[in-house]
Amino acid sequence: MGQPKNKRTAGAPAGLAVVEQLLALMGEHELAELAFEQGDLKIALKKAGEPVAVVPAHHAVVAAPHAPAAAAAPPVEPPATDQESFHEIISPMVGTFYAASDPESGPFIEIGSRVTPDTVVCVVEAMKVMNEIKAECGGTVRKVLVTNGQAVEYGQPLFAVEPD
Repeated sequence: MGQPKNKRTAGAPAGLAVVEQLLALMGEHELAELAFEQGDLKIALKKAGEPVAVVPAHHAVVAAPHAPAAAAAPPVEPPATDQESFHEIISPMVGTFYAASDPESGPFIEIGSRVTPDTVVCVVEAMKVMNEIKAECGGTVRKVLVTNGQAVEYGQPLFAVEPD
């Protein structure tokens, strides 16, 4: 990444200088997530209120500053029935929602499927990594709130589950 270019990081540890350069790149290119690895230094930066971990040999944690939000995404239509009686399974990250593990397979779950806390309900692809999302609750799926291949945001409801 080169040498630090400002006075604030001139005497700082190399990891801090790299973090500040990566944060500047994130702001410049309007990135929500960024991962960097060089030797023992591993840095994963994520906006949207998540703590950001910097994991060099000494395991420091640095929080990314909040960037101003771009155009707000349209709100997701809430379930038509009594929403308080449902548990929402939310996206833990920004990415692309997939209902099945591959195009030839059927969906993990459908409306009416029974789920347990360990049931895989979908996959969210983020930075070319397929992340299995678990229900984390037990009950019956009553609504699918997103479509296959749809971009999802952190905290966006994906399913409505009627608890047991």
